[in-house]
Amino acid sequence: MKGLQLAECYFNEHGSPLIKQKFPDYQHKIAAGLIGDGSECLNFDDAISRDHDWGPGFCFWLTKQDYNDIGEALQSEYDALPGNFRGVERKTSDWGKGRVGVFEIGSFYREYIGRTNVPETLAEWLRIPETYLSAGTSGKVFYDPLGEFTAIREKLLKFYPDDVRLVKIAARCMSAAQSGQYNYSRCISRKEFYAAQYAETKFCSDIMSIVYLLNCRYTPYYKWIHRGISALPVLGDFMFRKIAAIMDSKDHDRKQHIIEEISASVIQTLRTEGLSNSTSDFLLDHGFVVHEKICDDELRKRNVWLG
Repeated sequence: MKGLQLAECYFNEHGSPLIKQKFPDYQHKIAAGLIGDGSECLNFDDAISRDHDWGPGFCFWLTKQDYNDIGEALQSEYDALPGNFRGVERKTSDWGKGRVGVFEIGSFYREYIGRTNVPETLAEWLRIPETYLSAGTSGKVFYDPLGEFTAIREKLLKFYPDDVRLVKIAARCMSAAQSGQYNYSRCISRKEFYAAQYAETKFCSDIMSIVYLLNCRYTPYYKWIHRGISALPVLGDFMFRKIAAIMDSKDHDRKQHIIEEISASVIQTLRTEGLSNSTSDFLLDHGFVVHEKICDDELRKRNVWLG
């Protein structure tokens, strides 16, 4: 059983009855689910994942007033729930504490986005690391009759304001072009193999980031970027296969050929979606065009490389 499914079953069998029996006056105000760090929140967990911070557990989320009223008592009752569920016991590492249990809604979101509610300005959106937004919108809400937790989650899931998305796409076009289409082959020619490996990895990372942005999905933690991309409808499966081909190949000319294939596919998609009308085959040129489509004057004045 996947960790997210295990967590929901654990809540249904133990968490839900706990609310109804011990906190009946609050049963229509408490939200529950599993969201945050951990491969299980992305549904990517496997046998390897089970050695730490994996197993039965979930989150209770309360409004600030309700947290002040019953947060400590609810946490005490949560801690008393069975440690072993369906033959599985949660293994918690020193750095994985605090992923499950009782949380105040605002404080929970602050851990991921640095604030208690949805960003209000473009600058606030840009300050939040994208992997944090991915983690903070991952997983599943099992129960939320009040809807306050879910209201914030749904606004975050609507993705970036379009200008922020354009800023990021433009910057990724610039850096992908620099690392992959320009510097990779130059590093190989100089026998600077560390630099070449870095350029290759940087190119792949930036390209996959563009694909997530084109799909209006937050890029996850680096360990899951490639695995997660295959499910995305726009360029997802194609890019999953091409990135894997770069990693598998030992031939530098073959790698450069795939880099150009990948770049061409991104460029074509930018044109198809009306984000660029440039005829150039160099991604950097398209970065400038995308950047010019930003509506906000201050953002458009930013250096195009600063995504």
